[in-house]
Amino acid sequence: MKLFAKVAFAAAFIGSASFAGSISPSDVAFGENGEVTVSLTGVMGDAANGRKLFMNRKKGNCLACHVNSEMSEQSFHGEVGPELDGVAVRWNTAELRGILVNSKMMFEGTIMPSFYWDSGYERTLEKFVGKTILQAQEVEDVLAYISTLKD
Repeated sequence: MKLFAKVAFAAAFIGSASFAGSISPSDVAFGENGEVTVSLTGVMGDAANGRKLFMNRKKGNCLACHVNSEMSEQSFHGEVGPELDGVAVRWNTAELRGILVNSKMMFEGTIMPSFYWDSGYERTLEKFVGKTILQAQEVEDVLAYISTLKD
């Protein structure tokens, strides 16, 4: 009977870990300065996919505002936001995740969109109500990519 109980406990524990899923936007825990120390998914980000999202005009569209010399093959780089060359040296992982999730928690008055936030906006188009720009894993993927920008 004890063996059965141990096996049942182990199965429940492993099962719950694999179905834990993503942290919902309303459950993201921000630090004192807007940083987010805990991964949104518990799954390591994919830098290659993050790079694609970074330049995707229908998803991250980071290039609309940020210069990134690593993407010299792209024709348009905005200059509204700070240059992202060396961003992984200037900010740590938790700070970068916080900026991606909801930049307004770190920079009051910023025009940077909150990529993983789904409420509290004014005049939201109906099709966007309750939705985020990026999914949790996409945030982790973009984070993995921008974490490579050290030069």
